[in-house]
Amino acid sequence: MLKKIIKNAMLFIFSLLGFILIASYSIETNAKNKTFNDPTKIEKNKVGLVLGTSKTLKSGRINLYFKYRIDAVVALYKNKKIDFVLVSGDNGNKQYDEPTDFKEELIKQGIPADKIFLDYAGFRTLDSVVRAKEIFGQQQITFISQQFHNERAIYLAEKNDIKAVGFNAKNVSRRYGLKVQLREYLARTKVFIDIIFGVKPKFLGEKIEIR
Repeated sequence: MLKKIIKNAMLFIFSLLGFILIASYSIETNAKNKTFNDPTKIEKNKVGLVLGTSKTLKSGRINLYFKYRIDAVVALYKNKKIDFVLVSGDNGNKQYDEPTDFKEELIKQGIPADKIFLDYAGFRTLDSVVRAKEIFGQQQITFISQQFHNERAIYLAEKNDIKAVGFNAKNVSRRYGLKVQLREYLARTKVFIDIIFGVKPKFLGEKIEIR
């Protein structure tokens, strides 16, 4: 009896690991030739969607994911590869407001306030992607985040009939971002689960025109 339980447990673990690896490989393969590191090489889109993250770490130090995404947005805008910036992030409470943090920093970096639109209900990448189409009317978009994140966003976009490319913000060191990198494997697996079960964004709402 014990041997049977152990065998079944091992089969489940190996099946789960296989699913995780297949999900990650599928998302990475799908994004081939759709993400770019050089702002002069990427096609122009009206809107660049920067995917939110916290401005600071628990230690109070600046979050490098945040800093490098800001740098990437500025590079695209200055190279005239986007006309508007849509910042999508978590604003779950008054003390935590990713979109506003991004907007304030982007304005400091020279991007006009009237070129920046905020999506306060980007609680997950799925929400950010679907809301870009359903709320902000974008059927073609440039994602701005680290490459692993752009790859996942592109996969979700295409499953929702959005044409997308990604501009890769500078990545962080393996040691600095180890926890995020491990979590990404689970996030990619969740993509497939969400698609299978038809998961929708937490909130939709009134449409907002970007112009």
